[in-house]
Amino acid sequence: MTENNNQLKVTLLAITPDAEKLIEEAGRTCYLSFDKIGANSASDFIQRLIKMGHDSPLEHACATFRIENCSRAMTHQLVRHRLMSVSQQSQRYVDEKNFSFVIPQTLPAKDVDEFLADMETIRQMYKKWREKGLKREDARFVLPNACTSELVITANFREWRHIIKIRTSPKAQWEIRIVCTEIFKILKKHSPDCFSDIQIGKEHLGDSQ
Repeated sequence: MTENNNQLKVTLLAITPDAEKLIEEAGRTCYLSFDKIGANSASDFIQRLIKMGHDSPLEHACATFRIENCSRAMTHQLVRHRLMSVSQQSQRYVDEKNFSFVIPQTLPAKDVDEFLADMETIRQMYKKWREKGLKREDARFVLPNACTSELVITANFREWRHIIKIRTSPKAQWEIRIVCTEIFKILKKHSPDCFSDIQIGKEHLGDSQ
């Protein structure tokens, strides 16, 4: 069992090539305005689509991310978004006898040792039930939401916009805010016209805004 705090990692695995050109091509199909396509026409066109609320052309572009060292408490929230494809580390098939875990940021420093002791108690509980012959898929019932997990998620740009807006809100849980802020920064870098209208507080963006 190992603590895994501050090792949260978000990696872009794949993104639609020339995403903004593809979105423009799809969007202009609705208006048969292909004659207006130029070297720099995608930027203004996409921003107009977003302002009009005509978001469906953004569904033609997708991005795939790997998220590592996050808690299952966070992944339980993220996978509730239904318009995405998810592949997640399985507790049915992965042995969790030495599970790593995330310590909540809100936990007072004076209580950390007690939290660590609780995680050790749970590790021993899991070990006990495995030794009694319980399968991993059932021994996992005693595992905490603090357990780290890993997953790969694919969603289209329209859905990423929705997720980012919802999950970077100050009302969202701190861990999912961190994950979705990292996703936002990456997507904004690759396809700025599809995400530049979304505003996230500087306290979440850090130095790379």
